[in-house]
Amino acid sequence: MARGPQRERGGRDRDKEKVESEFTDKLVHINRVAKVVKGGKRFGFAALVVVGDLKGRVGYGHGKAREVPEAIRKATEEARRSLIRVPLRDARTLHHDSEGHHGAGRVVLRAAPPGTGIIAGGAMRAVFEMLGVHDVVAKSLGTKNAYNVVRATFDALTNQENPRAVAARRSKKVSEIVSRRRDEAAAQSPDAGAEG
Repeated sequence: MARGPQRERGGRDRDKEKVESEFTDKLVHINRVAKVVKGGKRFGFAALVVVGDLKGRVGYGHGKAREVPEAIRKATEEARRSLIRVPLRDARTLHHDSEGHHGAGRVVLRAAPPGTGIIAGGAMRAVFEMLGVHDVVAKSLGTKNAYNVVRATFDALTNQENPRAVAARRSKKVSEIVSRRRDEAAAQSPDAGAEG
């Protein structure tokens, strides 16, 4: 009877190791914070970490502790708990352009053709790398605060939808939505304006 729970616990540990190994994490920002007390100042550290599986799942977390490794560990655990799934086109870029904001931070994300790479700065680059995006153009407007930029990027990513979901919502076929988007893109390209 005692063997059952032990075997079960061992299985859970293996599952936990498997889950941890499929995610990679990236430290975005670390900040030294001070608490003023009667005897002077007590220093601690705050860490911002982005975690992803490089296949469309990403999350971020914030952790505070007296030592840097402990703050990073707390932030990583929180990031794993707050994962979101983002639909990717051809497993390399976003389906459509989107904007997001948080506080004074505002970001603009644009889908890009193959070979473009990740054109984004600082905190946004970390989010896209952990997400598994290979081609994207992104611009951060307003604040340069890493926390607000990451939150604004997540706000923009939560607005991403794949054509199948849009088609189901509108009771149309996927081909109708995709062909319409291609027609609009062709009309907006500078070559189309020169011909007309």
